[in-house]
Amino acid sequence: MSEINVKLNDGPAAQIVAPITVGEALKKLDRDLAKQALAARVNGREVDLAFTLTEQQNGEAINIQPVLPESLEGLDVLRHSTAHLLAAAVLDLFPGTKLGIGPALLDDPRYGFFYDVIAPQALTEADLPLVEKRMRQIASRNLSYRRDEISKAEALRIFDEREEPLKRELIDEKAGATVSVYYIDNSPFIDFCLGPHVPNTNKLRAFKLLSLAGAYWKGDAENPQMQRIYGTAFFTQEQLEAWLKQREEAEKRDHRRLGRELDLFSIQEAYGQGLIFWHPKGALVRQQMEDFLRAELVKRNYSFVYTPHLAKRDLWKISGHDQSYGDSMFAPTTLEDTEFRIKPMNCPFHIGIYKSQQRSYRDLPQRYAEMGTVYRAELSGTLHGLMRVRGFTVDDAHLFCTPDQVRQEIDDCVDFASYVLKTFGFEKIKFELSVKGNDTSKQWLGAAADWLQAEAALAEALEARQIPYERIEGEAAFYGPKIDFKIEDAIGRLWQLGTVQWDFNLPERFELEYVGEDNKPHRPVMVHRALFGSIERFFGVLIEHYAGAFPLWLAPLQVAVLPITDRVNEYAEKVAGELRAAGLRVESNLRSEKIGAKIRDAQLQKVPFMLVLGDREMEQGNVAVRERLQGDIGVLPVKDFVEMARQLVETRALTNT
Repeated sequence: MSEINVKLNDGPAAQIVAPITVGEALKKLDRDLAKQALAARVNGREVDLAFTLTEQQNGEAINIQPVLPESLEGLDVLRHSTAHLLAAAVLDLFPGTKLGIGPALLDDPRYGFFYDVIAPQALTEADLPLVEKRMRQIASRNLSYRRDEISKAEALRIFDEREEPLKRELIDEKAGATVSVYYIDNSPFIDFCLGPHVPNTNKLRAFKLLSLAGAYWKGDAENPQMQRIYGTAFFTQEQLEAWLKQREEAEKRDHRRLGRELDLFSIQEAYGQGLIFWHPKGALVRQQMEDFLRAELVKRNYSFVYTPHLAKRDLWKISGHDQSYGDSMFAPTTLEDTEFRIKPMNCPFHIGIYKSQQRSYRDLPQRYAEMGTVYRAELSGTLHGLMRVRGFTVDDAHLFCTPDQVRQEIDDCVDFASYVLKTFGFEKIKFELSVKGNDTSKQWLGAAADWLQAEAALAEALEARQIPYERIEGEAAFYGPKIDFKIEDAIGRLWQLGTVQWDFNLPERFELEYVGEDNKPHRPVMVHRALFGSIERFFGVLIEHYAGAFPLWLAPLQVAVLPITDRVNEYAEKVAGELRAAGLRVESNLRSEKIGAKIRDAQLQKVPFMLVLGDREMEQGNVAVRERLQGDIGVLPVKDFVEMARQLVETRALTNT
């Protein structure tokens, strides 16, 4: 036994006798935190509370950061552990079940976790209450989650004996010489997993199974067909019940259903999964989004660029995508003995424009913007409407600047993001700063001093604007820290949208330079910036946020002209023509139907304004105005309605009042 120095959350060091588990060490440092903790970070590495501390590295104190409930990390641990509980219950009820994967889901507001299984018999929705009941029975027994470190050969032997070929396949592909496996004691469950997990099943109380879906192993139709069991979990029953209520409302707002009903977009199996067809009405909304953003980019002195959709494979080797991102790229294609790959990102192309000529410090910053379409080989099981697709367009920008300029560029990006998101009606924006922290598990690029400078610049940009943010340790990209923008929609769900990222990697890989004031070559700073993120995803979020009822400036059809009788059809066309001349998007319903049916049709299409025209309106040159939510709001001369509508459009008003 020996004494080690331990710090709690980078506080003062205390001496503790080792070996000792992280959970026991926390009790000695802060009993209240120890009771709450689900797991911990030890020098930045996520571990279970049962992880044993033995000795210090390089004489430095061991830093323990408890992973607590109500944190993003805590939710991830809770949901991942509940996915394991689900698998244990299925194995108990249906012996012989083969297990696939069971991750937590934090970026998908619809679910909290899933587990893919191949059961001896096809599961049905009627089985879910039985599985959930067994989960509760197991959880009530307060069983421990136990981690074991074994050799790869031993892991393969265990899963071979258990007749788990899918787990064997994962171990063959991903495992090193040593493998971590998790058990739930006194249950049939064992899994190949990195963890961490909650200490025991008693921590899992507020969960619910939601649905069944089909899935293929690794998302490939050539592989075995599986069943995916979806569920969710929260820290309290009150949180779960609030989420279930929110889920009911979310189903009414599902962008896939509304996209079909409002004729905005489609995904057609004959052409391929995850590929979006923008119909005329959806394309009109997209045009408004892009026109607005382009006008703002001009004001901010960005240069517009257009780049190819594929490049030589050698380019992707230089960028590192071919080696580290190849599984998410479509397979190479060969032409005249040269291999090409379709682009998953735009960054290397913008670098090509930067490198096309020598740059001086006087030329910087260079700001390149592109609505760049990219393609990723997403597995079919992960695809979901507009939210996750195989071909999508990014409102991409890459900024090349000197170290002295980068803080101003970051400041401008944060301001730009806030302005854009609020313009579209997202008032509640959550900012997250992802940093390297003390995590030593990743191969971080860049010197320590560069990281400190980059993280400080990003933090200062937020703090100078008094923007609250969550600092997330260890979640930076391997090439640099980043700010992520998450919005809260109309029913309280968080959606990941844009980002600002600092890159130490690509400037080095592509040997970017500018000539400084000293007439010597220097390395520029490169910043990645997207505000919408994916235009497809942003559009999907917009549909659900507004339940398809877009504000006037975004609505694909802004005004429906509805004559009461055929006698006023000519006047209706005249009014529609005046509105079109004023720049409004208008349709006349000249069908020989009752006015009630015409109004219902316009309401179902969520048209912001309906102009009801009868003999009196025609005689007086007026329109009877009906607003989508308020109903009848009065009779106006045509020119007064046009002025009111134009004012709402020009100010990008979010309501029609």
